[in-house]
Amino acid sequence: MNRLIPYNDLLTLTETILRKSYGYSAKEAAITAYVLAEADARNIPSHGVSRLNFYRKNIQGGFAKPGAEPEIVHQTPSSLVVDGHDGVGSYVADWSVAKLLERAEKTGVAFCAVRNSNHFGIAGLWAEKIARHNMIGTAFTNTRPGAIPTFGRERALGTNPIAAAIPEAGGRTFLLDMATTTVAHGKVEVYDRRKKPMPQGWAVDEHGAGTTDATAFERLFSADPRYGGHLFLGGEGEESGGHKGFGLGLLVELLCSGMSLGMSSLHTFQKGRGSGIAHFFGAVSLDLFGEADALKAHVAGILADIRGGEKAAGQERIYIHGEKEAEAREKSLKEGVFIDDATCALLDSLAEEAGVRLPPSVQVS
Repeated sequence: MNRLIPYNDLLTLTETILRKSYGYSAKEAAITAYVLAEADARNIPSHGVSRLNFYRKNIQGGFAKPGAEPEIVHQTPSSLVVDGHDGVGSYVADWSVAKLLERAEKTGVAFCAVRNSNHFGIAGLWAEKIARHNMIGTAFTNTRPGAIPTFGRERALGTNPIAAAIPEAGGRTFLLDMATTTVAHGKVEVYDRRKKPMPQGWAVDEHGAGTTDATAFERLFSADPRYGGHLFLGGEGEESGGHKGFGLGLLVELLCSGMSLGMSSLHTFQKGRGSGIAHFFGAVSLDLFGEADALKAHVAGILADIRGGEKAAGQERIYIHGEKEAEAREKSLKEGVFIDDATCALLDSLAEEAGVRLPPSVQVS
């Protein structure tokens, strides 16, 4: 059965599993548990605790190495390049963003490229963390190869997300967090896990034909490293702008792997070489453009105008990016975090392995 698990209990359970069964250090477990629990709390189950299975496979395959410490391999007063040494992705990202903020606080702007990392969770979490410091925050990452370029047939890039956060008055944050493909691969995994057909236009099979069979696509994705993959924003060809989505994905690739001297998506997850995932973060202080509070108030005014615009027939609200997730988080903190039955089964088995009990929860349909 699906369950509602109290946020702090989900956090503690995930952290315990990571320490006892995965070999994570206390610091690695704490930040990773937070990243995963936050995703589920924000109703982004594609990047939530269901990722524990993926993280374990990465450790078993030698792609992720708990205990590895990141290292600065190049730096200036306003930039740095970090080698994650195949460490835990969330820990590498957290460490790198902290170093980035140290520089941005002094210089007003800073950038950080990271190589040899791993999956770092939802990109928006890192952009949002930067924005809390009265800064414009950006976060990008490449991924394992899963997307097919315009007019191509083979997977060449990852789903390569873009995240940008700008603070506004009243404690709110404009938070854009999106894959450059139609959806992140984790969303296909959710549909497979819940045994639901995925929408047309998300992916193509090995013959290049559109498919809605999430389970068959998952099998293909795991078995064939070349054919069948995600479509970029805009879909196939150029008629609906597929080349624009491809361009955005390529931009992310060049920022992440290009600026870090890291592996491109096409060459990630090669046996004996670590996963090779690369990130890119940016921080720009609002003070560069004027008084921070005045800027945040002005941003809030712009967004209020958009929220207050006339609604389409049958619609009651215009959502600004990040609002749905923020409201879902608020609800989760009050009522519990929704975990689907398949993920509950995973948590059951992992808790038993770690020798701990599942926290009290409420069963829901």
